[in-house]
Amino acid sequence: MSAFQDRIKAVDEPSTERMNFRIKPRIKQVIQRAAALSGVDDSVFTMNAAYRSALETIAAHERTVLQPVDHAAFFAALDQPPAPTAKLKAAVARHRTTVESR
Repeated sequence: MSAFQDRIKAVDEPSTERMNFRIKPRIKQVIQRAAALSGVDDSVFTMNAAYRSALETIAAHERTVLQPVDHAAFFAALDQPPAPTAKLKAAVARHRTTVESR
């Protein structure tokens, strides 16, 4: 059994925002039981679980992990990129006319 780790405590700012949602009775019972076993109330338990899941989801979408063989191929492609195709040149031209860079 692992000890409960309160990640929310480390976020140094006041709790001013609210989130309201409905929950199925069986899910609520399971959360309350797990919270009690962890020695925290169901609100702390739920916020920590949601926060941990949110951080994991963001990390999974922002980070790419490559196997060694893929790592080598990726950096080889960066070192020697292929020549731009006509479609790529057209896309860059379209981008220049439709997107304003600052």
